[in-house]
Amino acid sequence: MKCPYCESLDNKVIDSRLNKDCTITRRRRSCLACDQRFTTYERLELMMPVLVKKDGRREPWDRQKIVVGLEKACEKRPISRDAIDLFVDEIERKLQDVGSKEVPSAVIGEWVMENLSDLDEVAYVRFASVYRQFKDVTEFMDELKMLLEAREKE
Repeated sequence: MKCPYCESLDNKVIDSRLNKDCTITRRRRSCLACDQRFTTYERLELMMPVLVKKDGRREPWDRQKIVVGLEKACEKRPISRDAIDLFVDEIERKLQDVGSKEVPSAVIGEWVMENLSDLDEVAYVRFASVYRQFKDVTEFMDELKMLLEAREKE
């Protein structure tokens, strides 16, 4: 592991911990060259399916793309980065469970839409406005009505 301060490869692990789900290892490290401390995270890399876009293009799964989209939707909302990471972890688990080599990107968008309102309703509306590409206010209002009806049923 390269030190982010001096770029030395000589460092030692001071402390290691697993997250709650035992899926990520957090390691606290100390650089032997400059004595600076830094943290690294290890995540098991699994073979994820390729996403098939609406236009037929195929792209590899990129966790960061969905994280960035959710961060934009959750901007200025009381949603922690940890909550977003857990949300994306759940999407990745679903992707792995599908067991297919290719998955339409629309499926992932729908999974996000299905669960985002539970995380934050304002973030849901923001994400929906981009994902659904509303053409006018009527479509936007229809989505809000559906959200309110689902909320009343709970």
